[in-house]
This record gives sequence, C-alpha cells and structure tokens, in this order.
Amino acid sequence: MPDIDRLGRLQAQLREFAAQRDWDQFHTPKNLVMALAAEAGELVEPFQWLTPEQSTRLPDQTRAEVELEAADVLLYLLRLCDKLEIDLVAAGEKKLKLNAEKYPVERARGNALKHDRL
Repeated sequence: MPDIDRLGRLQAQLREFAAQRDWDQFHTPKNLVMALAAEAGELVEPFQWLTPEQSTRLPDQTRAEVELEAADVLLYLLRLCDKLEIDLVAAGEKKLKLNAEKYPVERARGNALKHDRL
C-alpha cells in the first residue's frame, strides 16, 4: 500500500522538477489532461492483443515498460491535481465511498454490471 506521505513528497518533487525547467507555462490543466490521455493510451498498447491470461503473465521487459507508462500516468495525474489544488487521496477516498454506495456488496459481488443494472 502506498504511503500517503510518499505521494505528497512525489508531488512536491514533481512541482520542483517542472519549476526548475520553467515548464509551468506549459502545464495548464488542458495540456496536462491531454498528456495524461496520451500516456494512458501508451499504457494500453502492451495489452492490446493479449488474452486475459497473457495479460497477467507479462514478460519481464513488457512489465518494465508497463511500469514506466503507469508512472507517466501517475505523474501527469499528480501534476494536474497539483495545478487544480485537488487532494487526490481525499478525492479517491470520497470516490471509494460513493462507489460503495452504488455497488453494495450484496448486489455487486461476483458480477461486473453497472450500478444502474444491479
């Protein structure tokens, strides 16, 4: 489980990294969301033609590539939340609570139906 303090430290390191390179001028919410979407697409690519079973047993090199793409997604998401002053951990906790209400265990357990079809 990630340490919440580590997430905050990573966000601060990312803020400093961008400041040192004078990238704030480029890090608008619009640009960050577009970069995030592009990186999410790159994260999809290694899985594109795999069977479900293959996707759970990635070769080491592919797993290393997925790890870096996942990191790119995380970094752009953290940067976006920093620029919009969103507490990502608090937002995640809030969303998890909302999902628990939409997907009660007794109705959602063992199926992948959307909440409005349970």
